[in-house]
Amino acid sequence: MNTRRTFLAFVILVFAATVRAEDKPAAPTPEQVEFFEKKVRPVLVKHCYSCHSAEAKKIKGELRLDTRDAVLKGGSSGPAIVPGNPDKSLLIQAVRHSDETLKMPKDSKLKPEEIADLEAWVKMGAPDPRTGDTTTKRLDLEKAKEFWSFKPVVRPEVPKLTTYNSPLTNPIDNFIIAKLEAKGLKPGPLAEKRVLIRRATYDLTGLPPTPEEIAAFLKDDSPEAFAKVVDRLLASKAYGERWGRHWMDVIRYSDTAGDNSDYPIPQMHKYRNWIIDAFNRDMPYDEFIRQQIAGDLLPAKDEADRYAKLIATGYLANTKRFGSYEDARYPWYLTYEDQIDNLSRTFLGLTINCARCHDHKFDPILQTDYYALYGFFSSTRYPRPGIELDKVQRDFVPLAPADKVAEVEKERRAKLTELDERVKAVEAEKKLAEKKLAEAEKIPDETERKAKIAELNKTVDGLKQKIKAAQKQSENFVNKPLPFETAYAVTEGKTEGKKKVGNACVQIKGDPERLGPEVPRRFPLVLGGHMLPADEMGSGRLHLAKWIADPKNPLTARVMVNRIWQGHFGKGLVRTASNFGALGQAPTHPELLDWLASRFVEEKWSMKAMHRLIMLSEAYQRSSADDEANAKIDVNNDFLWRFDRRRLDAESIRDTLLAVGGNLDRTPGGAHPFPAMKTWNFTQHNPFKAVYETNKRSVYVMTQRIQRHPFLALFDGPDTNASTERRPTSTTPLQALYLMNDPFIHTQAKKFAERIRSEAKDDASRIKRAYLLLYGRPPSAEEVTAATEYLAKVSDKLKESGTPTDRLNAKAWESLTRALFLSNEFVYVD
Repeated sequence: MNTRRTFLAFVILVFAATVRAEDKPAAPTPEQVEFFEKKVRPVLVKHCYSCHSAEAKKIKGELRLDTRDAVLKGGSSGPAIVPGNPDKSLLIQAVRHSDETLKMPKDSKLKPEEIADLEAWVKMGAPDPRTGDTTTKRLDLEKAKEFWSFKPVVRPEVPKLTTYNSPLTNPIDNFIIAKLEAKGLKPGPLAEKRVLIRRATYDLTGLPPTPEEIAAFLKDDSPEAFAKVVDRLLASKAYGERWGRHWMDVIRYSDTAGDNSDYPIPQMHKYRNWIIDAFNRDMPYDEFIRQQIAGDLLPAKDEADRYAKLIATGYLANTKRFGSYEDARYPWYLTYEDQIDNLSRTFLGLTINCARCHDHKFDPILQTDYYALYGFFSSTRYPRPGIELDKVQRDFVPLAPADKVAEVEKERRAKLTELDERVKAVEAEKKLAEKKLAEAEKIPDETERKAKIAELNKTVDGLKQKIKAAQKQSENFVNKPLPFETAYAVTEGKTEGKKKVGNACVQIKGDPERLGPEVPRRFPLVLGGHMLPADEMGSGRLHLAKWIADPKNPLTARVMVNRIWQGHFGKGLVRTASNFGALGQAPTHPELLDWLASRFVEEKWSMKAMHRLIMLSEAYQRSSADDEANAKIDVNNDFLWRFDRRRLDAESIRDTLLAVGGNLDRTPGGAHPFPAMKTWNFTQHNPFKAVYETNKRSVYVMTQRIQRHPFLALFDGPDTNASTERRPTSTTPLQALYLMNDPFIHTQAKKFAERIRSEAKDDASRIKRAYLLLYGRPPSAEEVTAATEYLAKVSDKLKESGTPTDRLNAKAWESLTRALFLSNEFVYVD
């Protein structure tokens, strides 16, 4: 295959490849575009455009790097890259400065991470999304608002069906079937009840239905039977655990900081539990937004409510931390970028961080929009979880009455002042002794001089030890736990000093050392451009939260109902759940999306009401059975003529293994067993790393940024460094090997076998019970025969190997349960 048809040539210096017009590459994927926008374009803008763009006074080497076509055309010095092979690319040789005659940029070498990004990018084929001229264009707001996601949400009429004979009670089905008919597709049959209850139970709780729950549903012949199941599941505490985990994916939740030492955050679990509780209480989504962005600024009915709202701002505190240095040198601009990126993707479905260095190249987002938002967060005080050169927690938010906090802080300040004065006093003594030591050097008499120097050296050494002891005492006091709990949360920034509350300035080409004009804090222009009131003296986050949660905002309700839809169908009506911009995919059912968004707001932003509405539709209750005629028209099932079979996610697999083994701890999770703060000595070369085993649900497993939990990593758990809008599903030999050989699997198989043998008296009954617990159905006669023969054969082999007779059945059942765990039916839901 001609690689030129697959990859783009990209350069950052005067050399470029000449590419034939007929060899133009395919369009880059959304992931490749994101990599380009975040990692590559900023380097080009900062280091290359002054000489190799339309803005250059003279274009050097006849090469422009500001459009894709110009890059493909190349410059005057010949080929620059070999797509997919960085080592053979002149581009990489130049930025590495490995050749004295080929150094670009000439004045200074790129940062190691910038070079690494370029190497990775060339290796992937250097895809480039830029088309046409990239010179700045004036934003036409009215034209921009014609794009589907920026149009106001208007509730459409429910389609009237003329050819569909079955009566419909859920408007969702009118929209779905109208689209099916327009495409020449026929809706598939409804799923049978066993399939349906297993599907619904996993969807809402992440756990399998019990045989008793299945039997009760099968016996209920009333029209409301499935609605009763849905209501029961929504009322379960497991619902919040399941859907709280979905939210944690999107906000890239972690129990560690994300800096190069990845400091632990023992208090972070409070925010995790707040999320779970918010889902279980069916907190209205608009309030859910306000509390996470500005909970510290909202009124509270009592102290407990105030603490909960403070903990909710753990969403903001959860931003990634960077580097090794203390506050004076900390790169806060990277934390704010991470914040803006996640906030815009999570709530608005936009990639606003792409406007950090320049106006967004695809969406109507200006660079000034980025820095208008930047000001909200640079005016906020973020907690510091500890970092390589400052290993203690600072600026965490007290969960105690204000008067008690003030009293404790006053006492601590007084004690610290006392300890500091003690250090200063001893340092003064040492300085005086050193002065006397210098004078002793001048004593004429050698014997007297040596004696005096020895005496004073002993005094100085003793004072050095006293200083160390006094400093250690002060350090121990600083590390002493506070007499009240704290939260990893945010508060308002300072009103004076270097980092005071106020607007941010544009950072020219994204460089925090090169400041341009100040930008008033406001909402993006395309979304209304709402300005902070003139009398606002704080960060303005409460206004920002209200603008996001405004029912008139065209994005917020659309984005969230799409996420809920995706949670039930495995794919959203908009496939790119966190990108409703030009590079995202348009909705397959735009009218349905807007109808759901309108209904969401009318139902007072109730997430549980939206679940119920979706799940009681025929679209959700359809069988996953294939249809040859439909598949010829719609092979990907984009228009939902059937239900897509899906593999369980990592948490559901692990939780199910514990549940069927009878040892799943259903109590809520608390704090993790992190080492005491006084022992922290983590560095970039010795970062914090840990895996804490637990039998609690997987949502309570300690989640780390620098590494993923082994089980969750193996079964496609979320990336904790970036927002995960939709998890990929891989099928690898390692997954099968894990289910065959891992000690955790063997333990659960043994416990499951013991449970089965204790709950039924003979093997035939046990086989039936096992199938009901694992697959939600009884085995067929052929399956009973096969399992019985398997037990007999394994027993014979075990007997030959010397296994005691009284252990044969137990060991054979352990083998059978491991085999049942390996079945696709165990890890897939129809």
